[in-house]
Amino acid sequence: MIHITSPVFLREPAAIQYGIPAVFPQPERPLHLEIGCGTGDFVVELAQRSPEINFLAIDIFNKGCSKTCNKTTAAGLENIRVMRTEARYLLTRLLPAESLDAIYVNCPDPWPKKRHRYRRLVNRDFFPLLQHALIPGGEFFFVTDFGDYAEQVAELLPTLNEFDNQLDSPYATDFPDYPVSKYMKRFLDLGQNLHYIHLQKKLDALPGDPPAPTSSRGFRINWEEREAAKSP
Repeated sequence: MIHITSPVFLREPAAIQYGIPAVFPQPERPLHLEIGCGTGDFVVELAQRSPEINFLAIDIFNKGCSKTCNKTTAAGLENIRVMRTEARYLLTRLLPAESLDAIYVNCPDPWPKKRHRYRRLVNRDFFPLLQHALIPGGEFFFVTDFGDYAEQVAELLPTLNEFDNQLDSPYATDFPDYPVSKYMKRFLDLGQNLHYIHLQKKLDALPGDPPAPTSSRGFRINWEEREAAKSP
């Protein structure tokens, strides 16, 4: 387990004590969330393009969080904070309603076996969380390298009364000027398609009530507590 000491790494106690917007140097700025930041290429490029926006990058893997912190520091960016947490846990327990201007989910685990598809992050149960977390007019960007994952999400679009599709079709295989993560670049270099979905929460949509939390913080290794227990 990598011990992360970076000043841009946000631990849960601080998020709870101060509130996530308050941990940024300019907390009044719009807040965007990347779910599954990987090694940080995507969020660093976004933050460089948009210095007027605060970005929270989360991942469940400690190594990815560490790399994202390092890239953030190397780029001299002050508008990124990195947190090791699970998306549904964050959205239901650590963020207030209508606190996000945009949410990005890039190439999440596709769970390709048919019997495992219920485990996919972006599914019918995920959209009430988006409705709750996004401001009116807030945007949702979803990218997957699995065509059947895009089709599964696209089938839900007619039922999402609180969102408007921002594309001319349910999903697209071309999305100009969208930043490319290291993982996404791998597929593009092989000539394989990425599938993009872009939705916007309606301006008159209510935040709604999020579903009961289905995830707990217990899946994570609390290395701080373990280290404290080892200390003399």
